[in-house]
Amino acid sequence: MNKLITWNPFGELDELQNRLGGFFLGGFPNRMGVLTRRVGNGDSLKLADWSPLVDITEDDHEYLFKADLPEMKKDDVKVTIENGILYISGERTAEKEEKKRKFHRLERFFGTFERTFTVPEDADPTKIRAEFRDGVLQVHLPKRPMPKPKTIEVKVQ
Repeated sequence: MNKLITWNPFGELDELQNRLGGFFLGGFPNRMGVLTRRVGNGDSLKLADWSPLVDITEDDHEYLFKADLPEMKKDDVKVTIENGILYISGERTAEKEEKKRKFHRLERFFGTFERTFTVPEDADPTKIRAEFRDGVLQVHLPKRPMPKPKTIEVKVQ
């Protein structure tokens, strides 16, 4: 009987990071983008199965978040803002194992993910919009018009 094992090219580095994890507070991503957190007995608690890559850019009018989510559908992705935090989460399901097909290596990631980002102060979260096309999620976060500084002249007595 063949058993399918996911290959991790950075397995030894992840193990070293897990051993050194006691020196860190809170969660930290490992080399494969999986967010882990140290727990009391020294083990790592996995908080997400994988972490998509995200580019963040801005122009004069908006912030743009682009997340690579290959082989996902828009219904598999959730975008929310809560208490000044932008959440991008979802789940990519694994292919069903075919009985006639022999797998030699699986390097793609499947399962749940969540990315969080602080919403910039000059952004207007009430006007956020997102679009999903060709495996790329684009989240548009418009900027608020910033009030022009007002000068008040103070009379010196």
